[in-house]
This record gives sequence, C-alpha cells and structure tokens, in this order.
Amino acid sequence: MANETSRTTANDAARNRNIGPVILLGPPGAGKGTQARQIVERYGIPQISTGDLLRDHVARGTELGLEAKAIMARGELVPDELLYGIVASRLREADCKRGFVLDGFPRTAAQAGWLDAFLEKEVFDNKVGNPDKSETCPPIVIQLLVDYNQLLLRLTGRRSCPTCGRLYNIHFQPPLVDELCDCDGSKLVIRDDDREEVISGRLAAYETQTRPVAQYYRAQRRLVAVNADRSMEEITAQIFGVIDGRFLDGHCRDGC
Repeated sequence: MANETSRTTANDAARNRNIGPVILLGPPGAGKGTQARQIVERYGIPQISTGDLLRDHVARGTELGLEAKAIMARGELVPDELLYGIVASRLREADCKRGFVLDGFPRTAAQAGWLDAFLEKEVFDNKVGNPDKSETCPPIVIQLLVDYNQLLLRLTGRRSCPTCGRLYNIHFQPPLVDELCDCDGSKLVIRDDDREEVISGRLAAYETQTRPVAQYYRAQRRLVAVNADRSMEEITAQIFGVIDGRFLDGHCRDGC
C-alpha cells in the first residue's frame, strides 16, 4: 500500500513537470514503442510518430497530406522539407507544451539539426524577456542498445493473430499451442517485414542511417545509452531515472 502511494505521488509530480522533448533511438525490435508508451503514461506527454502524422494528414486531405500522398504514390520518400512542415505543425499544438516523445524522428543528422533550430526559435527564444513562459528542457536522447542476435530473435520470432491482433514471440512468449492464438485459435501469421531476409536489410539501413544521428547528439553530450537486453521493467526504470535526474528542486538542470 505504501509503495502504491509512493508511485502515485511520483507520477503526479512527474505530470506537473515540463519534461521537454524525449527522443528514443534504437533499431527495429529494440522496444522503442513499448518504452514510449511507458513515458507517455508516467509523464502525461504525447507520443509523436511521423508515420502516424503522415497518415493523418493524408486522411484529412490537408495541403501537406495531398502533397505527401502524391509523392508516396510514385513510390518515393517524402522529402525532409515536407516532413518538417508536418512535424512543426504538430509540435506547435498545446499538448506538446510540457514535452513530447518523438518516435521515428529524427532519422538523419540533418533532421536532428532542423529539430534543434526549430526548438531554439519556437521555444527557447520565445522565453527571453518573458518570465511567464514555462521552463523547457533541451531534448534528451536515449539510445536503446540491443545485441544483433537478440534483435533477430525478437523480430523473426514475432507472430500475430489476424483475428484479434494479439502478438506473440515463439522464442520468448510463445502461444500455448504452437502457431495458434490463445484467445481464438486462429492460425498465427508472420508479417512480411518480419522475415529474416527483410529484417537484415532493415537493420543494415538503420545502422547506416542512424549512426550519424547518435554521433550528432553524442557530440552535444546529450546521448544516453541504455542496455535494452534486459527486462522491460529494468529498462523503463533506468529511462525514468535519466529523465527524473535532469531535475533539481523541480527545475531542469540542463541550462534551459
């Protein structure tokens, strides 16, 4: 009972802080989505996925969405300049004022540089001479490190139920009956992008593309490496410790 009360008090305090941007880096299968959900729940800040943003703009038929739809219909990647406009419009919304978790952005050093410039102009500059502006911390960047062989087991072992959507892993969380869903008995399926030949390409592309992003933030002494070859609870506890450790007497100690 005392532990539960302590956790509730800690969560209430966390939800009243201005957390600032949290960026999660890690290859497919590292657990970014799982940890992002934990951060959202504890701190009450939104998770922002560039993939979700693109789909939303396309569905709503916005000017940016129509432009992106035409580009994707040609099988081309959405250019950075268009992506910047979509991300910027989301970060200006009221629920991002205290902070946010970025999922899938930045993917390149150029995108990381744009994000820094955007935050400097839209957030930090606006506080100068205005003591009523809430305190905002610079981005904290958490890199989830996972052994390559462990990643292969996580990704190639994934199975999903086509009926209820429940996820399994034949190595770590298998169904009670081989290849059948525990809930409805449906035959489990393998997603196309979880096949080993596809995964190898995805991991190689991630390594090539994202290494400069990690180097960018490491040079700024903002990168925190977290061993993600552990239980979800251990990883979450360390991430919470990193975020909470930025505050002294309730104020960000990172030079806001």
